[in-house]
Amino acid sequence: MEVQNPARRSAADGSPSLEEIVRIAHEAGHSDVHLGVGEVPRYRARGDMQGTEWPLTQADVFQGWLQEILTPQQIDGFNRDKEFDGSHAFPFVRVRINLMDSLRGPAMVLRLIPQTILSMDQLHLPNVLQSLAARRKGLILVTGPTGSGKSTTLAAMIDWINRNEARHILTIEDPVEFVHESRKSLIRHREVGLHTLKFHNALRAALREDPDVILVGEIRDQETLSTALEAAQTGHLVFGTLHTNSAVKTVERVLGMYSPEEQESVRRSLSESLLGVIAQGLIKTKDGKRAAYHDILINTDACKDYIQRGALDEVEEIMERSGFDGMVTTNQSLLALVEADRIDATEAVAVSLKPNELAQALRGRS
Repeated sequence: MEVQNPARRSAADGSPSLEEIVRIAHEAGHSDVHLGVGEVPRYRARGDMQGTEWPLTQADVFQGWLQEILTPQQIDGFNRDKEFDGSHAFPFVRVRINLMDSLRGPAMVLRLIPQTILSMDQLHLPNVLQSLAARRKGLILVTGPTGSGKSTTLAAMIDWINRNEARHILTIEDPVEFVHESRKSLIRHREVGLHTLKFHNALRAALREDPDVILVGEIRDQETLSTALEAAQTGHLVFGTLHTNSAVKTVERVLGMYSPEEQESVRRSLSESLLGVIAQGLIKTKDGKRAAYHDILINTDACKDYIQRGALDEVEEIMERSGFDGMVTTNQSLLALVEADRIDATEAVAVSLKPNELAQALRGRS
């Protein structure tokens, strides 16, 4: 009996193969694909969910899609654990895979990761990010909610180092997203679950692997954070991400991972190691695209002093008046986009962390 491949089998009932679905997303510039049993396939297009005219997904079609991108062992693991994170490289684009079980049945979200890594100039990122990437040691945190472009910004910073500096770059990710080719630097990627069992194990081992730059995909716990701080203090440039939406909230979150009796020593350690926090979000532009806005803390001597004392409100005030150091607040960044006529003022106020303050500033400029 002939065994049909998943692409042919799923096409028989009017459903496309997974590769076809992802190719359409890739060619249209969509960021995510959403698929689930009993659901119509959908795309995320410039921040909004967009339906398709394909039929409701049947269980056998969904299984066929899984077989296109996962090994039998990975499918068994998903059936057992009810969750799965991984990645897959199609010939034209790489995807980050998240599988979940739900009320209707299994579902998946595929995040498309472009094969072309855009430069900091192409992304119109603030110049201070290049200054941070050129530093020899310390901790740089890139933060923001899911889908805010953190991975793209990090990839651009790593790419700048790779092209301009002769360093050894080690990335520890879950899963590996942007794949870099060694250029002036040597770069090695390690994926949690594939090349190492735990983030912390890989990060601890990294200290013995002669790296200059370490990218930690996500700082999820105190153990990982402590090792990242240690690496930053012992002569490494360390990049990490957190799901926080402002620079000062990021510092609060980091300190909040430790008990009250550890606060004094961790504040001192963080104040000495931290180079900067880049919090970012994405907002729709008037031409239907999206632009990044930033909340950037550069750890100057004044900021170090306030972080050590835990006076984080003072840090936010410093950010507002330290544009010459490369700092910017979310409201200042949004205001600049409104003044450049790139975004609508109402949209800006809607995403602001301090909407009343931004509305007042906009009224003052009108």
